[in-house]
Amino acid sequence: MKYTEKVSNKLNELLEKNYDAEKGYLNSAENVESPKLKMFFKNRASERSMFAKEIRTEILSYGQIPEDDGSFKGLMHRNWMTLKSLFSSNDEEAILEEVLRGEKASLEEYTEILKEDSFAPSTRKMLENQKQQIQSAINSLMVEEELA
Repeated sequence: MKYTEKVSNKLNELLEKNYDAEKGYLNSAENVESPKLKMFFKNRASERSMFAKEIRTEILSYGQIPEDDGSFKGLMHRNWMTLKSLFSSNDEEAILEEVLRGEKASLEEYTEILKEDSFAPSTRKMLENQKQQIQSAINSLMVEEELA
């Protein structure tokens, strides 16, 4: 496997996760009543859309082909969140818990991928910035969950 192919594969994994997160946030926004939470989820979806665009650009710069959609696992998680919200007595709290769980998983994935030493400095900087924004979203979600 060529260097660029290896890097591209790692970035494509993150690209799929960001597609999943974007769709998950949009799904969450549809399943909450709170205008504040709706706006928070829509903003996070936009953020993840931007992450995906940045990652796609990086993949293309390596001369590789970016993925076009999310993963099957992501689809199943969104379906689970929808189902859970239908049966939960406190929809928003259940959705917050699931979103928080998903963001923590994203943070772990970014932490793991950043252990890879074959990224160009610009790619590493982009990934570190995205990781910081995910950490910030986790912090906000934890505050929201405490207030829910």
